[in-house]
Amino acid sequence: MAPDEFGEAFLQGEFAQIYQQTSESFKENVSFADFERLAVSFNQGVNEYELESSFSVAKHINRYVWVDEQETKGLQVVFDKHGTIQILQIAPLASFPKTDRIYTENEYAMPIKDNWFVLWGGTNQLINYHYLSPIQRYAYDLVIMKNGSTHHGNPAKNKHYYAFGEEVAAPAAGTVVEAVDGTRDNVPGVMNPEQPLGNHVIIKHANGEYSLLAHFKKNSITVKEGDHVTTGDVLGECGNSGNSSEPHIHFQVMSSLDFFNGKSIRIQLKGDKEPIQGDFIKPIK
Repeated sequence: MAPDEFGEAFLQGEFAQIYQQTSESFKENVSFADFERLAVSFNQGVNEYELESSFSVAKHINRYVWVDEQETKGLQVVFDKHGTIQILQIAPLASFPKTDRIYTENEYAMPIKDNWFVLWGGTNQLINYHYLSPIQRYAYDLVIMKNGSTHHGNPAKNKHYYAFGEEVAAPAAGTVVEAVDGTRDNVPGVMNPEQPLGNHVIIKHANGEYSLLAHFKKNSITVKEGDHVTTGDVLGECGNSGNSSEPHIHFQVMSSLDFFNGKSIRIQLKGDKEPIQGDFIKPIK
């Protein structure tokens, strides 16, 4: 079974074939009888699984997400280079239709100057791990991906990540109301939950909206509180500070200057497409 055929195979009840293709560690933890029983029950009421996201999480390691037609059930599968299923997750999908329907009043650009990749973004928890948290629900995590990888050379060094040191831009015109710098960049894989935002910038926009850009490189932020910025102005450089496992941009728009007590708002983005996990994005000219 080819990876892109998994959704249809699961729907058609080809569970023996799927189970045979799983890793030995999966088989050690889940019996075929238990897997089949759970899968049959999960398929109840489903007419179709649509492939929503697919991308390389590492060299020769590919992750796929399928969602049913009602967007209430999801399948996450990770295949290795041999076609072995290393991870298989089936899950009911959380839904927040009230806030999903409410977009920002302002229009924003992605905070980038070059081509980037959406690592996390969308309206379910399989493609956007922020989605379950009201303060981050519609956030994006952006990286630079080349040849199926976010880095070259030693993955334990920030300088080997394509995103590290790249420019981060203002997503819309506004006034800088918070600019925090001086937090060290983490060793990749070692996070700093005590300072979750790390080096960051918050911009106040029209209509009481605030954009947050987080995890800047130490000592790279070029704006200060009170500065007026326009769309595309450089704010600093992408880093790996705060609660971050590798260099990336965290971007969200919220209802308050206070990250911990505000609400994340779904972003009305410039252009004709709302990107989700697995999409490559370009700056809007």
